[in-house]
Amino acid sequence: MSLNNLNTFIYQYIRFIEMVGVLMRIFSFSLVSWLGPESPFMFVWAFNTADAVILSWCAILKKDNAYTLLNVFWVMVGIVGMFRASTLSFIEIKVTALHFLAQIMALFGQ
Repeated sequence: MSLNNLNTFIYQYIRFIEMVGVLMRIFSFSLVSWLGPESPFMFVWAFNTADAVILSWCAILKKDNAYTLLNVFWVMVGIVGMFRASTLSFIEIKVTALHFLAQIMALFGQ
């Protein structure tokens, strides 16, 4: 499936997809509110970052600059949060980030 086909699919169902993203965010913040320090923080960070990616993509397609900025910011916060919640060392994080970037470059280089 090409990126244009994926964008077309998302745009066709954008209201539903945005609602899924919003419900994901409500769920993750509710989980932290209810469980406090007992929260599964890595899960919450990953879940919150996933909803931020969904909502960023929708905002970009809708050309909504304010929500694009807000949700891209949450993606970055989520990535930092996942690194802090993990037990990886700084070197392992750098290696993982470089590997991820190499995979992205390979994906879009085709």
